[in-house]
Amino acid sequence: MGKTDLLETLFRDSGEIISADSMQVYRKLDIGSAKPDPEYLKRMPHHLIDIMDYREQFNAGDFVRRAEECIRDIASRGMLPVISGGTAFYFRNFIYGLPDIPPVPEDIRAELNGRLAAEGPQALHRELAEVDPETASRLEPADRSRIVRALEVHRGTGKPLSSYRAGTEPRKGLDYLLIGLERPRPELYERINLRVDIMFRQGLLEEMKSLMADGAREEDPGMKGIGYSEFFGLFKEGCLTMEDVKSRIKQDSRRYAKRQMTFFSSLEGVNWFHPDNVAGIRELIDNFNSARS
Repeated sequence: MGKTDLLETLFRDSGEIISADSMQVYRKLDIGSAKPDPEYLKRMPHHLIDIMDYREQFNAGDFVRRAEECIRDIASRGMLPVISGGTAFYFRNFIYGLPDIPPVPEDIRAELNGRLAAEGPQALHRELAEVDPETASRLEPADRSRIVRALEVHRGTGKPLSSYRAGTEPRKGLDYLLIGLERPRPELYERINLRVDIMFRQGLLEEMKSLMADGAREEDPGMKGIGYSEFFGLFKEGCLTMEDVKSRIKQDSRRYAKRQMTFFSSLEGVNWFHPDNVAGIRELIDNFNSARS
């Protein structure tokens, strides 16, 4: 069972989902972000999906603020707020609080995005390794938006992003249960490869063509995500084929999944289950609810 089916099985009559996915917030990015289909969304209400233009920046601070608004709204209707998604950084900042980073001038980000388009992510990643090796060690060149963010913080504040720490204790007033889904690595990678194949059969190439006809650029925040950024290599590296693009999406997705699992494992109190263990997950939730009542 996948995460989407599991959410419906567990929470269809009792909960509403708050998406913690950094790509599904963007309109028009449907196939590449593995966005739930409209029929599913009718049955299982989701929040923070299709709320931004792909040219707009959406960061962890935006997520925390909007998620808190959603929680209040969902709870006011007697439903259970369920935060679900693969962006571990969003979870950490929601639970432990946001680092106190001063505002950075917009022109710094614009300049770095221009360099990203002209020089490529590897060049910026190398620069980040010089000024903030701790952050660089946690990021792959595919993490374009986070590389730009780390460099703009260093440029704007004179201090590396890694020097700004989130809290080490959960924020007061939070009452939550953390459930992590894990699969054996070979099974996980097989599912990732299959999902990318399905995306191409569903029309990922046509979706990308439509976005480019709409004026999408490599430096747009939504275009920096896995499933979209790899297509720009076709234009910058003329020898690439569509199979090469597909292979890169699979590789970047596997690397991302590995990093996210490591990040999730650093959170305290995660209860880990194989997604097929529905009975075990349901029992944990029931016990948690009984202890609260």
